[in-house]
Amino acid sequence: MNDSADSQDPAADRPATAAPAPHRAVRTDPAAEPPRVVGEFSVPAIATVADTAVLTDPVWENAARTPDAVQFSRRLDGRWRDVTCARFRDDVIAVAKGLIAAGVRVGDRVALLSRNRYEWTLLDYAVLAVGAVSVPIYETSSAEQVLWILSDSGAVACFAETDAHRAKVAGVRERLPAMTRLWQIDAPHGAVDELVAEGFAVPAAEVERRRHAVRADDMATIAYTSGTTGRPKGCVLSHRNLCFEVVNAVPKLRSMLREGASTLLFLPLAHSFGRLIQLGCVQAGIRMGHAPDAKHLAADLASFQPTFVLAVPRVFEKMRDTARQKARAAGKGKLFEQAERTAVAYSRSLDAGGPGPLLRLRHALFAKLVYDELRAAFGGRCTHAICGGAQLDVRLAHFFRGAGLDVREGYGLTETSPLVAADFDGEVRFGTVGRPLPGTAVRITDAGEILVKGDQVFTRYWNNDAATDQALDAAGWFHTGDLGELDDGFLRIMGREKELLVTSGGKNVAPVPLEDRLRRHELISQCVVVGDGRPFIAALITIDERALAAWKAEHGEPAGATAADLRDDPRLRAAVQRAVDDANQTVSRAESIRSFRILPRDFTEKGGELTPSQKVKRDVVAKEYAEELKAIYGG
Repeated sequence: MNDSADSQDPAADRPATAAPAPHRAVRTDPAAEPPRVVGEFSVPAIATVADTAVLTDPVWENAARTPDAVQFSRRLDGRWRDVTCARFRDDVIAVAKGLIAAGVRVGDRVALLSRNRYEWTLLDYAVLAVGAVSVPIYETSSAEQVLWILSDSGAVACFAETDAHRAKVAGVRERLPAMTRLWQIDAPHGAVDELVAEGFAVPAAEVERRRHAVRADDMATIAYTSGTTGRPKGCVLSHRNLCFEVVNAVPKLRSMLREGASTLLFLPLAHSFGRLIQLGCVQAGIRMGHAPDAKHLAADLASFQPTFVLAVPRVFEKMRDTARQKARAAGKGKLFEQAERTAVAYSRSLDAGGPGPLLRLRHALFAKLVYDELRAAFGGRCTHAICGGAQLDVRLAHFFRGAGLDVREGYGLTETSPLVAADFDGEVRFGTVGRPLPGTAVRITDAGEILVKGDQVFTRYWNNDAATDQALDAAGWFHTGDLGELDDGFLRIMGREKELLVTSGGKNVAPVPLEDRLRRHELISQCVVVGDGRPFIAALITIDERALAAWKAEHGEPAGATAADLRDDPRLRAAVQRAVDDANQTVSRAESIRSFRILPRDFTEKGGELTPSQKVKRDVVAKEYAEELKAIYGG
């Protein structure tokens, strides 16, 4: 792992994996005809990426241009303490010098297993600054998943946050011959202090030389998919992939990324969407904080007071449901329902000429009675939000916009760095995920599959040429496996190709719209629509614990009764049946849910049913609740 500190030729440090020789998919089966294209829309690029550009460039540029501007705020001793652009660059250089002294070479893979915190971002940029490759790992990953990612990536070093994380890596280290260093972040004289001390004698000029030893088409990161099915695949993303995303997205989101804007990041940085926001904040000079623990999120939001947030749909569902439950507990349930209807109507009117005098008056009244308190849950200053990871219910989007929080949707995959399309300024249409990112082309095949082409599309899957060949064709189109429609360039997501259910009667059923509709009901937390190869469609449903507490009080049930105790209660089943009947109104009879089972507990990431981005692992649920499926379908 030793690297010569006196080498003067940057080309000598070029990684063996650098372009122009990546494996590209060919999809060259002569018997297979290319899919017929039924729709296509492309948007010209706003900016291009120079061949010499790398992700650390904005760190150095910001420090030179606005050294005293605040780039980050970090939680220390219960207070938010600012980190200026100049200080951040100096921190990156100090840690990067330590990595060089530790023997990390250009092109080496370095893993990062941690919750969100300032050190995550610092270490990520330091790894990039020495020309190495960052390999994020979700902090909730099992020992088996950690072993797979470390061994598959060939990581030579790993940062682990806590004692538990370190033990998880140490427990499999003997099976990782490439790994020579393991640092712990959260420890006395932790990883950062250790590396700063170790690299004290390394000249800062060596960091600059290393930083320019890589180019735009070299690897920046291997991002492993969180995996709703099967073993995670490592997506190789280059500096160009990620730089392209940032320089084309930031100018299209000026209403959000304005001067004085700030965000508190609680979506994991190991998630590709969270990582993109980090890069975008550095590019745009936006103040960013890190929220490591969901238990303290409400307090962190209140003290940090972000102007925009990034979240998955479940966060917005829970925010709305919690506000509704609090209102009912205070005897103001009907008031909240009126406020909710008014917010939705007000938002819809913004797309149809604006609200009339009466609606404006009602909206102003409920702003003081309801909406201000709802926004306070996000810190009180939040005006915008970005929703990713799954589809957001249209009514829910209207509700939040009407209440004063402009929620924008985006769509993408780890393989697309991740952004493909978004609700950019002046291009918002609820029920869609907006138009493509500038410089991106989107196609819809006759089978409904979404294909994507642009400089954000990944290079290949690491050590998996067969999977790469299935995903990328010879013309550079990425086959997403998602189903969608284009309407005047606005992309609507219809579900996953692999999730499409086909009943034994031959009816194709998209489960996602039904599931989204069911989750509108306050009692329902999660649901999985089933019926592939079966005579009819059914659903497995979990109950929201907070909503259940209110329901028990209202119906005279013991406070200690659980969903497992009450799942056969006729009154609870009747409430869920009403939600099912409502969802069924949106589909034909052949697509409707004929039967359902209430499950004894909610899905959780720890239980294995949810990914870190809160997507349901359908195969895990099907295996875990096989007996419930037998009960539905008679064995």
